[in-house]
Parts: sequence; structure tokens; C-alpha cells
Amino acid sequence: MSSGTRPGLTRFVRNIPRVAVVAVAALALAACGGGAEKSESKPSGDAGTNAKSAAFPVTVEHKYGSTKIDSEPKKIVTLGLSDQDAVLALGVKPVGSVDWFKEQPYGKWPWTKDKWGDTPPQIVGERDEYNIEKIAALKPDLVIAQYSGMKKEQYDTLSKFTKVVAQPKGHVDYGAPWQVMTRQIGKALGKDAETEKLIVGVDARFKAVRDKHPEWATKTLAVADSFEAGKYSAFTKTDPKAIFFAELGFKLKPEIDTMAKPGWNVAEFSAEKLNVLDVDRVVWVTSSTQANDRIKAEPLYKKLKVNQEKRDLFVPYQDPDIGAAFSFNTVLSIPYAIDEIEPLLTAIK
Repeated sequence: MSSGTRPGLTRFVRNIPRVAVVAVAALALAACGGGAEKSESKPSGDAGTNAKSAAFPVTVEHKYGSTKIDSEPKKIVTLGLSDQDAVLALGVKPVGSVDWFKEQPYGKWPWTKDKWGDTPPQIVGERDEYNIEKIAALKPDLVIAQYSGMKKEQYDTLSKFTKVVAQPKGHVDYGAPWQVMTRQIGKALGKDAETEKLIVGVDARFKAVRDKHPEWATKTLAVADSFEAGKYSAFTKTDPKAIFFAELGFKLKPEIDTMAKPGWNVAEFSAEKLNVLDVDRVVWVTSSTQANDRIKAEPLYKKLKVNQEKRDLFVPYQDPDIGAAFSFNTVLSIPYAIDEIEPLLTAIK
């Protein structure tokens, strides 16, 4: 598989190209008829009720200030790479979303396939490269960009014709915990109570695993990848993959964080530094069996005890979609990820 597909998951959060906004604000406004015509919109998910509408107005604070949402949004575009999961979990189908895996981000993942059904979203960009014309043409009531690297100029352009809830404040881009992003989305949708139920349910799943495997609390784990021969990556404590395993009860290795460049969610290094992965458990999330074989054949990797004692685990991003599930690390993908990864980790002695 080419380096432009699955391995991009390793690199996107800290090395996304600067976005070229494809339409100026005036063109965007023209495309949407001067603003979102809410009277013509239909609910993307559950029909609005008086009880739901009573939650509004709400004000959501974010990286670029605050956004007041006066009434229940019915046409929603998600620009964060995994934002659609929380929106779907709350009973709403986004009318637009961005691509992540260079594939249509609906209809495939087992945790969202049934929720999308036969109503796929319009693809309005890839990663943080947004097509403003396409977004404007959808006439959204609300744009959500939580797990994203949205720039101020993009926020300003979108805000000219719709409400925008940007990244959570107080966190680096792509570094907010899934609970924080889920609550931001839930508040914007006027569904605080439903959101808390979702979060409590997922937290309970993590706790059940920790209670079942208390020994994991004594084990240090690293999540790694290798998208190119001779180059290796380990994910920092702010990456969703590392967060997932920390919530399963494992300890993370602080040295990985110190190796990463400021603002990056991943430390990259050569084979000479593979000893950083000589931990109690190393989980390789890779894009192909060829990558797995290449890692296993690396002479310096063969010297590590984690390899010699068979305490390493190789899982795919796809087919089955284990790596994708804990890369998303959302209220929808986490239960699937736990179901898939727990037996694999338990098999390691």
C-alpha cells in the first residue's frame, strides 16, 4: 500500500500542508444564497422537538472565541477527521464531512455503517483542506471542527455564512481528549444529557477492562508504526491511539513524549533508537503484512526483549478495522476497538 494512504495516519496531525481555501468569502456567500436558509432545511437525524429546542440558545467556547447557536441545527457539516462519529451517536447524520483514509468515510467502518444507512454525506475536503464552495452549497446550520487543524482564516471565512464550532480551547490541535470533543459536539447540538450518557457508557467499558486486567496497570506500553523502511514512529500521550491504551490501564513511556518535536503527536526515529520500544508491550499498527515483515526483519529490532519474548503485537488499520477504530478513538469506535483488541492483548503472556 502506498505511503499516501494508511501511513498518512501517522503523520497528519503534525504535518498537514497549509490549506488553500478554494473560494473567497464572497463566492462562498453567493453559493449559499447569502447565508444558511434554515427554513428550508430538514433534520439530518431525529426530528427536532419542543423539548430539544428548549436547550437553545447555547454558547460554545472554542479556540477562536465562542459561538452562539440560537436554535437546534438541522444541517451539520463535520470538518474534524472523526467528528462525524459523535454526531451520529447523538442521532444526527451530517450532510457533509471530510475524508481521512482517501476513501469515502461512510458505509465501511463497522461502528458507523448502520448509522449512515443509505444517506451518505457530501465529501467537502480531505484532512484540513476544505472546499468552501461545497460547504456553502450545503447551506449548513452548523459546522463542527473538533478533531482538526482548522486555521483562523478558515474559521473566519466559514463564519461569514454559518455557525462554526472550532477546536476546543486549551488543547493543541488534535490533542483534546475524546470526552472533551464529545461534550463540545453535544453542547452544540443541544444534547448535553444524551452526551453524558454516551460518555459514561464508554468510560464504563474502559473500567470493566481495567478491572478484569489489573495487571495491565503495571505494564508499560508503546504504540508504534513504520511507514517507510528504516523509519519508525511512536505515538505520544496526546495521540488518540496512546490515549486508548492508557484508558485500558497501561502506562505510557514518557521518553516518547520528550523525543517528539513540539506540537507533534508522534516521535520519529531511526532503527538505532528502536530501544525506546523495548517496553512490556508494543503495539504496531501498520498498513500491510509487508510492513510487519520488514519490521520483524530489522536486525536491531530482533535484539529487543519485547520481540524476543513475543510481547509485541501487530494489528492492521483495516480488515479487520482494529487500528482504524482506536485511531478514531470516539464514542462509537471505542467499544468496537475494545472488543477486538482485548483478546489479542490477553493472549500475550
